[in-house]
Amino acid sequence: MENMVVDLLPLVIYDDKCYLCSKFASIVHIFSRNKIPIIGHYSKEGMKIKSKIFDTDYDSTRMFWFVTQNSAYGGRAAIMPLVWHIITSTRDRPTTELFLPTCSKECKTIKSFFTRTTSLLYNSEKIALKLG
Repeated sequence: MENMVVDLLPLVIYDDKCYLCSKFASIVHIFSRNKIPIIGHYSKEGMKIKSKIFDTDYDSTRMFWFVTQNSAYGGRAAIMPLVWHIITSTRDRPTTELFLPTCSKECKTIKSFFTRTTSLLYNSEKIALKLG
């Protein structure tokens, strides 16, 4: 299983139950041009991958993650490494299907947009990994 995770790296893990997060993932998908697999937090693949990366009691769903072989960058800390990878990578990667978000109308409001944007800017974390 750990080899499966290493084979997918780098990858983006996003909240596939959030409308705005799904839109963000779609934008990353477009700009990355098949360079980065994008996987939902709540998908089967996402759950398996997160179980190999994060401690069982860790709430990884509070932000999106850009995961490389050496680090998992969450939220604000993920923006620069993600952008840098998109700009510099030339390797085409297998992409995963983006899941349609399952959310209520409340997640499509202006308030929700500002709440998620504030969360993105406020939450930031880098976790050292030893995969592969």
